[in-house]
Amino acid sequence: MAIKFQYNKTSLQELNKQLKVRVRALPTIKNKESALRMEVKKAKDKAQALSQKLDEAVEGYRSMVRLWGEFDVSLIKVDDVELSIRKIAGVRIPVLDSVKFSLGEYSMFNSPSWTADGIAIVKQLASIGIESEFFNRKMALLDHARRKTTQKVNLYEKVQIPGYEDAILKIKRFMEDEENLSKSAQKIVKDRQQKMEEAV
Repeated sequence: MAIKFQYNKTSLQELNKQLKVRVRALPTIKNKESALRMEVKKAKDKAQALSQKLDEAVEGYRSMVRLWGEFDVSLIKVDDVELSIRKIAGVRIPVLDSVKFSLGEYSMFNSPSWTADGIAIVKQLASIGIESEFFNRKMALLDHARRKTTQKVNLYEKVQIPGYEDAILKIKRFMEDEENLSKSAQKIVKDRQQKMEEAV
C-alpha cells in the first residue's frame, strides 16, 4: 500500500499521528487475535466432545432399534432454541441458553410402557445435537472474526507501520536536504557580498 504524502511539515505531522495510532493499537489487536484464537479452540473442542457424546449416546441405544419403530415421533418436537448475546474480545457471539420442547398428548395406558423413557432419550439426544451444531456455528463465527483480526495485524505490522516509517524518513531527509541547500545558498550569497564589499 503506497502512502500518499507531501514533502512538508503538515504532512509529516499527519503521518506521525497515523503511525502513533497504529503502533498504539497493534498490541490490543494482537491480544484480541490471541483471545479469539483461544475461543475458537475452546468452541472446536466443545463441538468435538459433544459430537462424540452424541455418537456414544446413539450407539448406546442401538440395541433398542426395534423399539424405535414403534415410537411416535410426533410426540416431541423442538419449539424454540433460546439464545443470548455475549461479547468475546469485542465480537458479538450467541450463547445457547436453553432448548424448549413441546410434548404431544399420548395415552399412558395405550402407549408402550417405555414411551416416557423414549421421550426423555429423544430430548437428551436432540439437546446434545443442537448444542453440538451451535458450537460448530459459534466456532465458524469466531474463526471468521479471528481471520479478520489476523489480516488487520498483518496489515498494520507488515504494510502500514513500515510504510508510514518509510514516508516519514523520506520527508525528514527531504527537509534536511532543503535546509542544507538553503544554508549553503545563504553562505554563498554572504561570501559574494563580502567579496564585493572588499573589492569596493
